[in-house]
Amino acid sequence: MSSGTIDIDEFEDADDDEFEERNDTERIVSFLDENDDRAWKAATIAERLGLDTDAVSAILSRLKERELVRHKRPYWAITDDEDRLRAAYRLHRHHETADEQYSEERLEELRTDDMEKVR
Repeated sequence: MSSGTIDIDEFEDADDDEFEERNDTERIVSFLDENDDRAWKAATIAERLGLDTDAVSAILSRLKERELVRHKRPYWAITDDEDRLRAAYRLHRHHETADEQYSEERLEELRTDDMEKVR
């Protein structure tokens, strides 16, 4: 797959503003997932996505702690645990939906000890 493209089915199924809203973490995970046949240097990922290399490295480190990416210096690849990746995506979408519905400030009021266990 070449840089700057997406699968036509993903394009057709997306809302008009869906791609603008992707944050850097989502963009990195999507990039690695779409290119799961290769491992990448952080600088190359940054270049391909138009991001700062230090920011990409920091995000990749956080993703590694959550076991969503694999790392063998200096290369990074998406996890091969598809169930874990799907679960993380569902949790992420759940948080986005809750944030949109209740606002971030209201979510802090609703937070419980059980919610912290999910992390």
